[in-house]
Amino acid sequence: MGSITTPDIPLEQESLQNTSDSAVPQRYRLTVTDYHRLAEVGVFDENSRVELIEGDLIAMPPIGERHASYTRRLNQFFSRRVGDTAIVDVQNPVMLNAHSEPQPDIVLLKPCTDFYESVHPGPADVLLLIEVSDTTLRYDRETKVPLYAKAGVPEVWVVDTLHQRLEVYRCPSADGYREVRYPALEEMIAPVLLPDLMVSVADVLTGLPLAVWRREGTAI
Repeated sequence: MGSITTPDIPLEQESLQNTSDSAVPQRYRLTVTDYHRLAEVGVFDENSRVELIEGDLIAMPPIGERHASYTRRLNQFFSRRVGDTAIVDVQNPVMLNAHSEPQPDIVLLKPCTDFYESVHPGPADVLLLIEVSDTTLRYDRETKVPLYAKAGVPEVWVVDTLHQRLEVYRCPSADGYREVRYPALEEMIAPVLLPDLMVSVADVLTGLPLAVWRREGTAI
């Protein structure tokens, strides 16, 4: 049987000749408009646990009891303190850019007369953004926090419920937050854009005054 010969074509050139753009899997990045249209036609509803992150639909895990409890406490904690200086928003969309619309756990927003009825708030409307992190801690740190920085969200607090620690991210840039702090439990802290909102880290971690926390027997 005779041997089969092939033209002497460099490997790179051969690959280009045998491959067309239409034959290569392409990533389709959804826009926020696409995302909203999917909801309008019933692909998912407003109660679905999905977020649009960099054009991808991310299915989020169900909210556990511990996570929900922390979020409720923080909602009450900040609502009692900010008064009319901010709107406390809970697990609602923030439009970061044309391809990302996450739903952070807690956001303190600039006051708005129509409460953002006409358009979802964006990075410029955020005074402070808070993520309650338990099973999602790695995802929040490695995916969402850099995304918030790139979009220009001025300050992010990650409440690490597993290790009872607060992570504070400030000074956003395209490469991430330039300032990252891990304040001590009894330290007092205030958001950069809400300097009068001075709270203790322990209060933030529980949504309770430090004295009550100690009385309930929680270790610090």
